[in-house]
Amino acid sequence: QVQLVESGGGLVQAGGSLRLSCAASGRTFRSYNMGWFRQAPGKEREFVSTISWGGVIYYGDSVKGRFTVSRDNDKKMVYLQMNSLKPEDTAVYYCAASSRSFGSDHSAYDYWGQGTPVTVSS
Repeated sequence: QVQLVESGGGLVQAGGSLRLSCAASGRTFRSYNMGWFRQAPGKEREFVSTISWGGVIYYGDSVKGRFTVSRDNDKKMVYLQMNSLKPEDTAVYYCAASSRSFGSDHSAYDYWGQGTPVTVSS
């Protein structure tokens, strides 16, 4: 089993940057595919990025070129560096883990953190 705790969210002006962190517990962290999703008020959960256990990375179209995902298996951490933030990036950001599959489908992820809010002001 994996427990996930996100941190690093906050209030930032448009054009600014934030770095989200996800701390994971569990002995088999390095075998999990990790994902970042976000959910804005009144909207469905949206895929942001995923990084496989082997380091394969995908991004959602809305964040390509601005966000960078990475992981440190020794520290059991996943990071999301967010640059050139826009007001439409405002959402609660969730870290998720999957041992079964890899990709943008949130239903494939077994474990979720509590989320960290990000607010981008214009």
